[in-house]
Amino acid sequence: MIKTRIIPTLLYKNFGLVKGLGFDSWRRVGSLMQSLKVYSLREVDELMFMDISATLENRRPDFELIDNFADECFMPLTVGGGVRTVEDVKTLLKCGADKVAINSAAVTNPELIMDASSNFGSQCVVVSIDVKINNAGKYEVFINSGTSPTGKDPVAFAVEMEKLGAGEILLTSIDRDGSMHGYDIELIAKVSQEVSIPVIASGGAGNFENMFDALVNGKASALAAASIFHFTQITPMDIKLYLVGRGIHVRL
Repeated sequence: MIKTRIIPTLLYKNFGLVKGLGFDSWRRVGSLMQSLKVYSLREVDELMFMDISATLENRRPDFELIDNFADECFMPLTVGGGVRTVEDVKTLLKCGADKVAINSAAVTNPELIMDASSNFGSQCVVVSIDVKINNAGKYEVFINSGTSPTGKDPVAFAVEMEKLGAGEILLTSIDRDGSMHGYDIELIAKVSQEVSIPVIASGGAGNFENMFDALVNGKASALAAASIFHFTQITPMDIKLYLVGRGIHVRL
């Protein structure tokens, strides 16, 4: 049986490790490398490193930073931010990333997903989908760190990405991001029931019950979180032990 992964997310912006609310109001929350060391000691299942300013600044990923980061990372690592070309994917994998998350470019250049999966395997291609409820009250995919609406429905887009070769979907609710009020279960469930690849729920985790809810009612395959680890005493292992007690299979 596939075991549920708990994935801490580290968001990087020019001046360091940050966390925001609704993809805005960013504030520094600590040292990037120190956080990496803590998660390494805690032997987390996986780690996500996202450079949230790369695309907005129209620059490529900071390969030197990622290379140094990966050298100290002793767990599976997913890297995202500023990925535009197959060459970017290739370089990130050479730097030590196990998976590469592609967000804005998946919308503007969907062929990249097909090319990346063909060249490197779908297992290392994660399509990151950021979703917000628009003025019409509908779920809509946003890109460029949540600043640009696309007119795309997240369910249809996720299905398209799976067909092109995505190995996983990282599904983030912009409205719930940083709120710690719980994942958007309706959104997660809508996407999860239409794709056969793993869906990683992101945005809103604030307590144990939120995590359980995303798995049982949202049918998420894995859980990504940031604020709960930055602003509470809860650790990934605490979450795992709670989930085991509720009958969820995790790696201990």
